[in-house]
Amino acid sequence: MYDDLGLLVAVPPDVRRVVSLVPSLTESVAVTAPGLLVGATDWCSHPGGLDVERVRGTKNPSVERVVALRPDLVLANAEENRLEDLDALRAAGLAVWVTFPQTVPDALVSLDRMLTACRLGRPSWLVTASDAWAEPWVGARRRALVPIWRRPWMAVGSGTFTGDVLSRLGIDNVLAEDPERYPKVDLKTLPAHDLVVLPDEPYAFSPTDGPECFAAPSAGVSGRYLTWYGPSLAEARDVLLAQLSTA
Repeated sequence: MYDDLGLLVAVPPDVRRVVSLVPSLTESVAVTAPGLLVGATDWCSHPGGLDVERVRGTKNPSVERVVALRPDLVLANAEENRLEDLDALRAAGLAVWVTFPQTVPDALVSLDRMLTACRLGRPSWLVTASDAWAEPWVGARRRALVPIWRRPWMAVGSGTFTGDVLSRLGIDNVLAEDPERYPKVDLKTLPAHDLVVLPDEPYAFSPTDGPECFAAPSAGVSGRYLTWYGPSLAEARDVLLAQLSTA
């Protein structure tokens, strides 16, 4: 089977133990097949009460701990996880499946293929998510800046899943043509925009941390619903539309 990067992955015919190095993929497997997941990162917060071995973070997983769990399959993401860690896991003889969706349709297909690699059927939440995002946006559009960090300021640039999510909600990213996916930005030289979208992750923007820096109205949104691809996609459209309507 081939993952999102086109790499051939020797997935065993019977997958009984999975380690996930990405929070959204952790949730996807845990909700679909409770008990299949044996390891996850310290940042994997959903579903609540997940009782599996923790293997440190997405950027610094303990390769030794992952190998010791003897997983049939390790789930990763090209953006979230470092190539050197994934190569080390492969060198240890583990099958590593890498995801890399950049649009909502990509994510829905990627999740379906990943769950198939886990030897799982198509779950009901994925059907619901596909239906929820099938409706095209037909209303007025807005131009937004989407910061993801401060000190230094960084924002969503080109070719991102986040940008595609917002586009499908009538929000055009003013940095969509930037050559970088997450460029540093100077607040004094920003393109014209009428909205600032402030997610609560990876930087925890809040009503008292972020909006005061911009002249345009801002909307605080859930980073999980804006950036995660998994069961959250089933609710993300409605949740984000409600949060964006506050600005």
